[in-house]
Amino acid sequence: MKRRQLFAFISIAVASLLLAIGLRLFEPSPVIAQSNTNLLVSAAASLKDALGEINTLYQQSKPGVNISYNFGASGALQQQIEQGAPADVFISAAKKQMDALEQKGLLVPGTLANLANNRLVLVVPSNSTGVTSFNTLADPKVKKIAIGEPRSVPAGQYAEQVLQKLNLYDKIKSKLVLANNVRQVLASVESGNADAGLVYASDAKISDKVKVAVVVDDKYHSPIVYPMAVLKSSKNVNAAKEFVQFLSSDPAKTVLNKYGFIVQASKVPATSR
Repeated sequence: MKRRQLFAFISIAVASLLLAIGLRLFEPSPVIAQSNTNLLVSAAASLKDALGEINTLYQQSKPGVNISYNFGASGALQQQIEQGAPADVFISAAKKQMDALEQKGLLVPGTLANLANNRLVLVVPSNSTGVTSFNTLADPKVKKIAIGEPRSVPAGQYAEQVLQKLNLYDKIKSKLVLANNVRQVLASVESGNADAGLVYASDAKISDKVKVAVVVDDKYHSPIVYPMAVLKSSKNVNAAKEFVQFLSSDPAKTVLNKYGFIVQASKVPATSR
């Protein structure tokens, strides 16, 4: 009798265990919330270092937002966006490319703003002594002059304007080496593959392999402005808007200024008396 009772007890225990396991298997798994948001920012190559540091700052306040960058020539980035390439935010090194996207209705209304301004400079290798002015570019000793491809690189467009205003373009046209973006121009001068090049002041500031021979007067080219906007193709418009707003904040401006960009100081409210 005792054996039957023991067997019955064991049977009940095993059945209960199997039932518990079965119920657990059929329990719906809790839904894990996706807290991370991914943003892709297509930005002018000259912003690479500054935006990298700004991203570190942004992560401190928004750890759930992952920022990825697609750096390149503004014209090339514009074409990518027009052709449907994914991007949440666009930052150009000239108004031309941003205006084109706005005219095609590809920007989120109310998000277009200016991030910063810049200066154009003529740089030479740090050990160079031959180029001290624009006129010396016509010297036979100067063999190669690097500029961005004017059709797609804003820095190249500004450079072309300067050379034409100074009546030098036709004289040195055969010496020009066209690069796909402004950072390639900088690299050409750094390596000595070019005797001189036209880049932004912010590019020259990050390199100890080049020196500034001439700071170009603003009157010789169109204003150098970096417009930014959220793209309608963004799948995270609100998060993209927050990031663009952060780029206009004082912490972001401090970083941009550190890297040689020109930013407008935030307006301080007048103290009431």
